[in-house]
Amino acid sequence: MLHQNSAALPLWLKLLFSAWILFWAPSFALMLGVQNYFWLCNVASFLILVGLWWESRLLLSMQWLSVALVGAFWTLDVGIAWLTGVHPIGGTEYMFDPEHPPLARGLSLYHLILPLVAGFAMVRLGYDRLALWWQTALTWWVLLLTFLFAEPERNINWVRGPFGAPQEILEPLPYLIMLAVAWPLLIYLPVHGATCWLQGRRRLR
Repeated sequence: MLHQNSAALPLWLKLLFSAWILFWAPSFALMLGVQNYFWLCNVASFLILVGLWWESRLLLSMQWLSVALVGAFWTLDVGIAWLTGVHPIGGTEYMFDPEHPPLARGLSLYHLILPLVAGFAMVRLGYDRLALWWQTALTWWVLLLTFLFAEPERNINWVRGPFGAPQEILEPLPYLIMLAVAWPLLIYLPVHGATCWLQGRRRLR
């Protein structure tokens, strides 16, 4: 399932991203605890690193689905909140919380970087259409592990309620199932469709 082309991705990108992970990963662990790694965007960081070095079209395509739309929503929410004080989407309030470690808030700007790195990989390697199914399976597994082992009050991956807030309308398990269905449908499928369309147009040229 791995696509390898040793000349496709530049060495400087691999080294720079590796240096970032070596700084970011232990910093987050010290400030926020290892449970923070359950976040899908943090899982994506590690898998992008592996994908860059393996030059795996499938693995990088999976993480493109994971970070493209989420990164755009995160940037939109932070940007509007910074300008107006209002969070139109929610979930990024921690970026303006003075009790949240300043370094952790600064390092969270990686939400801007991950889509650029994964997008660059898509241009160089192409998009693997199987990514939608593999990323969906990975997401279901991560959501289950988060639900079972992460502290409920942290609401990592929103397994206890949407947009970072706990919900009490549904029982925990039905809500988790609904989340597992909604995530690929609302987050991954639009990116998958747009990427396939763009890739098709590129081939026609």
